[in-house]
Amino acid sequence: MINYKDKRGGFMVRPTYGLADKVCVITGGSRGIGLELTRHLLQEKAKVAICARKQEGLDAAAEELQGGDALLTVPAHIAREEDVYILFEQTKARFGHIDILINNVGMNLMTPSVVETESATWQKIIDSNLTGTYYCSRAAAKIMKEQGGGKIVSISSLAACRAAMGMGIYGIAKAGIEMLTRVLAVELASSNIQVNAVAPCMVKTGFSAPFWSNAHIHDEVVRGIPLGRLAETEDIVHPVLFLCSSGADFITGQIIAVDGGATVI
Repeated sequence: MINYKDKRGGFMVRPTYGLADKVCVITGGSRGIGLELTRHLLQEKAKVAICARKQEGLDAAAEELQGGDALLTVPAHIAREEDVYILFEQTKARFGHIDILINNVGMNLMTPSVVETESATWQKIIDSNLTGTYYCSRAAAKIMKEQGGGKIVSISSLAACRAAMGMGIYGIAKAGIEMLTRVLAVELASSNIQVNAVAPCMVKTGFSAPFWSNAHIHDEVVRGIPLGRLAETEDIVHPVLFLCSSGADFITGQIIAVDGGATVI
């Protein structure tokens, strides 16, 4: 257990997960939830490869994290098979193996009406969320099968089970990720690969800032969360790291809601 100062100003005891020397690939690791996951994994003494579409974002993350030889940054668009191939090849070449994949990339374009959305917008949202998760999971599974096991954890969303204006295609893509999680859990169980997902409510990151920075929307969302606040990145990190640990060896095919109780009311 490690003492640390949380974002609300108090000192807490941070649990550890026994991930030293594990090799983890995190998509979208340069900011938001992905950046916080990378920070915690490096503190755990894991080795981490992160990807993002923009090199400047990766450079800024590397400077902030100071991960040294334990951190690899690879520019990649996960909706492109060739980029995914390079990401996993470079990670394996650098660290020798891959134990964990965290599918964290998520993007949305506001679409007030699904049926009136242009096909190109539909494809962009589906590819960046669902197709990219498929490409990365497929690449990781191939390596993990050869090694005798591994962990795949995807970041889903409350939007996968609740329709919301402006989030329609995003929610459809996330629902696809949840079914992909279940299917892969069954298909990969005999290879000792556990596949799970975490589904947060709204998290206070730059990605969701257009919503929570609006006082009216913020208050409306919080009214639907029994714990009375939005999630912080720290709230998502720990369930993900647990699913990456040996403590979750008998958990697979599960979607864990991290939503402050929003789905129980």
